Amino acid sequence: MLTKSSSLMRLVGELKKLPGVGERTALRLAFHLLKSPRNLTALSESLCEVRDRVRPCSKCFAITEEDPCSICSGNRDSSIICVVENSQDLMALERSNAYHGMYHVLEGSISPLAGVGPANLKISELVGRLETGSVHEVVIATNFTVEGEATALYLTKIIKPTGVKISRLAHGIPLGSDIEFVDAATVQWALQGRNEL
Repeated sequence: MLTKSSSLMRLVGELKKLPGVGERTALRLAFHLLKSPRNLTALSESLCEVRDRVRPCSKCFAITEEDPCSICSGNRDSSIICVVENSQDLMALERSNAYHGMYHVLEGSISPLAGVGPANLKISELVGRLETGSVHEVVIATNFTVEGEATALYLTKIIKPTGVKISRLAHGIPLGSDIEFVDAATVQWALQGRNEL
């Protein structure tokens, strides 16, 4: 029988630390990895490679293996900056192929209950980028959560005095959904943000 200090149980404990992975899933993943030592070796090598090579871009703070990142060093519209909470949000926007400007990753959102204030985010670095005078618009693309909305309001307050145009991602009823199944707050936002046809 395996003890709590066994290497397998240590692996299960480490896997449980991942978001959305409970005890049973962690155990299932550990046994799957044990079935093929090649899988285990490939996973450990890729984890070490990510640890050694991935870091934040010194300009926009997106995760990257090169500094500056390919977006900051590429041929993008530098007069517009899209502000996101994290690199996952940046990747989601990039998948749309609808945005061709620069980004700024805050590395979180304002959350007083979690002890995260403006000083814990990359907000002063954003202000520094705006002070160059080359940015004409900031698109706030924080999440539509309480924390994301608080962050958006704070950003609006500090960006307004610079004279830079501020916009916010549109929000409302998702494409392909039935209105009857959408929550009241989303319907309210959709009505307030309606466009003339």
